[in-house]
Amino acid sequence: MGTASGDDDRHHGVAERVNLSARRPFAEALRSGLAETFFPDDPFRGFGALPPGARAWGALKYFVPALEWAPRYSLDKFKYDLLAGITIASLAIPQGISYARLANLPPIIGLYSSFVPPLLYAVFGSSNNLAVGTVAAASLMLASIIEDEVLPEDDPERYLQLFYTAAFFTGVFQTALGVFRLGLIVDFLSRSTITGFMGGTAMIIIMQQLKGLLGMKHFTPKTDLISVVGSVFHYRHEWKWQSAVLGICFILFLISSKHLRKKMPNLFWVSAIAPFMVVIIGGVFAFLVKGDEHGIPIVGDLKKGINPISISQLRFDTKNVEIAVKAGLMSGILALAEGIAVGRSLAMMKNEQIDGNKEMIAFGMMNIVGSFTSCYLTTGPFSKSAVNFHAGCKTPMSNVVMSVCILLVLLFLAPLFKYTPLVALSSIIVVAMIGLIKVKESVHLYKIDKFDFCICMVAFVGVVFFTMVIGLSASVGLSVLRALLYVARPATCKLGSISGTEIFRDTKQYPHAKSVPNMLVLQLGSPIYFVNAGYLRERILRWVEDEENICKGHGQDLQYLILDLGGVTSIDNTGIGMLGEVHKGLDRKAIRMALSNPRLQVTEKLVLSGYIKDTIGEESVFLTVKDAITSCRYALQRSASKEGGSQV
Repeated sequence: MGTASGDDDRHHGVAERVNLSARRPFAEALRSGLAETFFPDDPFRGFGALPPGARAWGALKYFVPALEWAPRYSLDKFKYDLLAGITIASLAIPQGISYARLANLPPIIGLYSSFVPPLLYAVFGSSNNLAVGTVAAASLMLASIIEDEVLPEDDPERYLQLFYTAAFFTGVFQTALGVFRLGLIVDFLSRSTITGFMGGTAMIIIMQQLKGLLGMKHFTPKTDLISVVGSVFHYRHEWKWQSAVLGICFILFLISSKHLRKKMPNLFWVSAIAPFMVVIIGGVFAFLVKGDEHGIPIVGDLKKGINPISISQLRFDTKNVEIAVKAGLMSGILALAEGIAVGRSLAMMKNEQIDGNKEMIAFGMMNIVGSFTSCYLTTGPFSKSAVNFHAGCKTPMSNVVMSVCILLVLLFLAPLFKYTPLVALSSIIVVAMIGLIKVKESVHLYKIDKFDFCICMVAFVGVVFFTMVIGLSASVGLSVLRALLYVARPATCKLGSISGTEIFRDTKQYPHAKSVPNMLVLQLGSPIYFVNAGYLRERILRWVEDEENICKGHGQDLQYLILDLGGVTSIDNTGIGMLGEVHKGLDRKAIRMALSNPRLQVTEKLVLSGYIKDTIGEESVFLTVKDAITSCRYALQRSASKEGGSQV
């Protein structure tokens, strides 16, 4: 049929034939597959026509994006970047100190982590909007994992060394993902997982800030809700009403600044500098009233000076490396997901694009060098990046400006933050975390996809009632299980014709679509592999049985099964065997089988396996469903005319 002679083609109305002779050498097929898997964006397209020197320079600019934008940099752009850099620096100071405290690290480490990494991102990063710094979720995750091995109160030096070592492994992991184009690993963190995980993390971070808001000295190192609430009431004799009152005032001030930004977007800078104002006002107040003597604990001494070299503090011995690798990999994946998602969402608002693999390399370099210079894990936090975006940043130079501001603070102003009340830092964290609890998005997930909602809730409940690792792992596991179910149980549908057109669509979606008499048209919409071949065989035969019953009810016989393979992107040997088994089963029922629109990757294997030549025949392979139906009708007519002639 599909490859019949020209006369037959004219009878059948078939204009084109399926190309069954197309072959690709194995090397070409392998190269094409690898390219689509690891280089879907084809970043080096067009390099082949360039001379060697130009190709080398183009490759260097690809890995060092600063070489792309720096030569075109102008004073006009710097004006915007200067304003944006100063604005995010005012946010980086309180956030750096706060998130370091959240990780139970010395507050100065938070400032160190806001100095060196932004410089590296300005060189290797591809986003014009991302602002680099520490993040609450990764800080808490690192602390929860490392505290299973050592508590900061028991051995503060080893605790800090594990943070540096974890940052090193995070950097190596992220750089490797970027260099080897393995960003698809991050795709296993679905939006539903991130929504639930961040919401749960925000919830437990807020609960943990009760320690600072109530002026407590002792607290549980665990992160689950029951342990945190139990610890709050167990140490209720440590509650300080002075801290609580001051904390409520700070929280109301910060929430009011955010509300003002929503009402008057042009005053975004008010909410941006509000955390810094809380630190300044709180520090002055604590200094004047001697807060540390009256129920308002303070940060304590912060020494001046830039980041000390910490490469000698990295620990690769058996005792430390296992926990450092675990903490580094878990927090590294989370940091990548957050940083890349933030960068992409902000780039879309400016109709720009960022390269996820470049971002991985940039984050990796930040964390490797950061681990050598007394920094812990950094990425692109949403709050700081959003402020950078709204402040009008033009290039990554805003990160350089922020870094210079932090440098000045480290050299001259760090000791002034000695009197910063811990309750001020807790207030900043609480207000920042409130924005991460996406209630509306969770409701939206429930309305649109109940399974996505379940994935979100598994992450949320796992983080809140167990641990961050359990919550994240369970949600990712459920997401992967769902993906595997989609592969193992692919959708098939019966096609019918839309009246007045040559279009065939799913009869469930379009109930008015008409079935073709004596024929069953099925559409397979996924690759056919060993994992789903058995299911597809049973499903196809069940479709055939149901259609036979329908045909008998109308006094007809089912004589043809047409499989639309346009959605089948690949097939393996088990899948080919399944098609052979289906063909044998249909033969026993005197039902013929035809294929339509098989793709190149499928026809190659069907031809090489002998399925088309020895089993179904080249005449049963068609370009479209319409061609297949036309040919089958013609065959039925010829068969009917022969039977009529023999009866005469």
